[in-house]
Amino acid sequence: MDTGAARRTGGVARTAAPGRQERGRGVLEGAFALLDALRRNGDEAGVTELALACGVPKGSVHRLLDQLVGVGAVERKGNRYRVGPQLYRLGQAWEPHPGLRPAARLPLQRLRAVTGASVVLAVLREDMAITVSSVPGDLEPLLPVRDGIAFRLDTAAGKALCGPLRGGPVLDREDVMEGVCCAALPVRAPDGRTVAALAGMVPAGRGLDALAQGVAEAGAAVTRALARGGRRAPVPTTALVL
Repeated sequence: MDTGAARRTGGVARTAAPGRQERGRGVLEGAFALLDALRRNGDEAGVTELALACGVPKGSVHRLLDQLVGVGAVERKGNRYRVGPQLYRLGQAWEPHPGLRPAARLPLQRLRAVTGASVVLAVLREDMAITVSSVPGDLEPLLPVRDGIAFRLDTAAGKALCGPLRGGPVLDREDVMEGVCCAALPVRAPDGRTVAALAGMVPAGRGLDALAQGVAEAGAAVTRALARGGRRAPVPTTALVL
């Protein structure tokens, strides 16, 4: 008998029942489906909306939401629900590449200040470009940018992530969305690997040459910060509430 996955009681090894394992996996899948539905909704949602979005019975949605509220992953306001603070805290711990987000913070803000562009830093995950850092610009609210938004790989950011190791910027002149132009370049680690893409998006009619130059300078600044370590000084533990 494989005792590695067994529970021991009085020296006897007992494996968890397959049915219980399946039920546990089903509960987790249901909980994550609800959390993803809340994320996609972007605002508060009710039980009926969530049940329809996830294909889960309303009774199960009620039970799962109660559990998620209990651990702080979801907040309840009357009969409406939204993503909670504990989920935000957990998400902030994810680093797609060591030190990437801290290294990109100032270069992204400077690029926004100089060009007025909406700026995003995206990483490749499966078949999507996922935004891990963003600074809203002049395109708001036509094209809101937020952390966690996914882009297709046929966008400028996606092409910069998947393109050849060397080359110029990827330019989008209203190819994906009318009224929006974009310049994107890969962001490289000090060893030359592509770890992200940096993209600036502006209203149509603005010149892309200056934006592309700004994106290139910002990307180089991120690479330099990564070479220095890219991390912020740790906050003293006496200042933290864990």
